[in-house]
Amino acid sequence: MHIDIVPNRNSRPAYLLRESVREGKRVRKRTLANLSSLSDEQIFAIRAVLRGDPMQNLAERFEVIASRAHGAAQAVRVAMRRLELPKLLGSRPSPERDVVLAMVASRILAPHTKLATTRWWHTTTVAQDFGVADADEDDLYEAMDWLLERQDAIQKKLAARHLSPGGMVLYDLSSSYFEGHCCPLGKFGYNRDGKHGLLQVNYGLLTDDRGCPVAVSVYEGNVTDSKTLMPQIKRLREDFGIEQLVMVGDRGMISSKAIEELRETEGIAWITALKSASIRVLIEQGQLQLGLFDDRNLIELISPDYPGERLVACRNPELARLRAHKREALLCATEGNLAKIKTQVEATKLKGRDKIGVRVGKVIDQYKMAKHFELTIDENAFSFVRRHECIAAEAALDGIYIIRTSVSAAQMDAPQCVRNYKSLSNVE
Repeated sequence: MHIDIVPNRNSRPAYLLRESVREGKRVRKRTLANLSSLSDEQIFAIRAVLRGDPMQNLAERFEVIASRAHGAAQAVRVAMRRLELPKLLGSRPSPERDVVLAMVASRILAPHTKLATTRWWHTTTVAQDFGVADADEDDLYEAMDWLLERQDAIQKKLAARHLSPGGMVLYDLSSSYFEGHCCPLGKFGYNRDGKHGLLQVNYGLLTDDRGCPVAVSVYEGNVTDSKTLMPQIKRLREDFGIEQLVMVGDRGMISSKAIEELRETEGIAWITALKSASIRVLIEQGQLQLGLFDDRNLIELISPDYPGERLVACRNPELARLRAHKREALLCATEGNLAKIKTQVEATKLKGRDKIGVRVGKVIDQYKMAKHFELTIDENAFSFVRRHECIAAEAALDGIYIIRTSVSAAQMDAPQCVRNYKSLSNVE
C-alpha cells in the first residue's frame, strides 16, 4: 500500500491511496481512496505510517526552553497603543522611548526597582514586545533623563487632550519620603506616609475632572498645600493657555487665604470644603440646623460669613455610622490601656506624677483621644473619665460636610458641586 501523486496541470496534485495487486504475470494498481482533500501534513503522516516509521508523541519532539507570561503584557501594550502613548512620548521611534514604554508597562504589572525591573522583564514577553531585551539599569536611568527633557512638551499635549476653557481642573498635593541627603528638595515636613523623622519631597498633580493626569510638579518637602495653588493656576494659564477654569481642591489646598487671592484673579472659580471648626460655628450661630437632615441629606444655604459664595451641606449616613463606630472603638481601646495604668498605680507598681504622666501620654498619643478624656494625675493616684459633652458635640457632626464654592447655580447645581468635589478621590 502506498500513496501516488498524480500531477494536475492547473491545480493541486491528486493524492491517491493505492495498493499493488498481481494478476498472473501482471501487477496492477488498485485505488483505495482519494486523499486530495487532506492537508499536506496529514498526507505526510499517512505516508510515514505506510513506510513503517516509528510513531512518536508530538510533545516529546519539542523541548521547552522557556515559558514567559504574555497575556498581561499584551493587554497593557494594546492599551498603550489605543491611548497613543508612544506618540505622546515622542513622534519618532527611539531606544529611549522603547525603554520608557517598557518601564511604564512594568510599573503597571509589577513595580520594582530599576535593577529588579530589568531582571523581571525576562520572565515575561515585555522585553521582546518593546525591544529592550539588552537594556540594563543604566539604560533605564538614561531614559528617565530623556523623558525629563520632554516633560513640558508631553504635559502640553496632555492638557490639549483633556482640559478645556471653563472646565474643571482637580489639584492635590502629596509627599514621598526617601533615603539620602543629596536632594536639594528634601526637607522635613508634614509626612503623609507616616514615616516621621525622614526627609521628603512634595509633588502636586493636576488632572481633568475624571482624574486623568495632566501635569506634575515637585516642591520642597516643607511647602504647604496652599502655597502651591497659585503657581499651578499661573501654569495653567501661561503654559496651557487655559484662561477660565474651575479649580477643585481640598480644604487644606484652597484655604481662606488662598480664596482671597482667587477672588482677585479673574476667570478662576473654585470648589472646596469647610473645616470642622467652621461647620461648628455655622451650627452654633443657627445658620445650619441639624434637624433639617431628618428629611434630606443635601441642603444649600447662604451665609453672611461667606459673601458671594454658595454652601452645600451634606450628610452621609453611612459615613456617620462608620465614624461613630471608629470613635467608640478608639475610646474603648484608650480606656482599656488607661485602666491597665490605673491598676499599676493602685498596686504601687507605678509611682510619681512624671512617670505616670509619661505612660498616660503614650496611650493618649497612640489613639489621639486626649480631647475626649478628663485625666487626673497625682503622685500616687490616677483616674480618668470620658468627657461626654465633648464626645456628643463631635458626634453631632458625624457624616456632615459642607462644600464651599464660587460657581454660580446657573453653571452648576448643588448635587453636581458635591459630585465634582468628591471626584478629588480620583486624584488622591
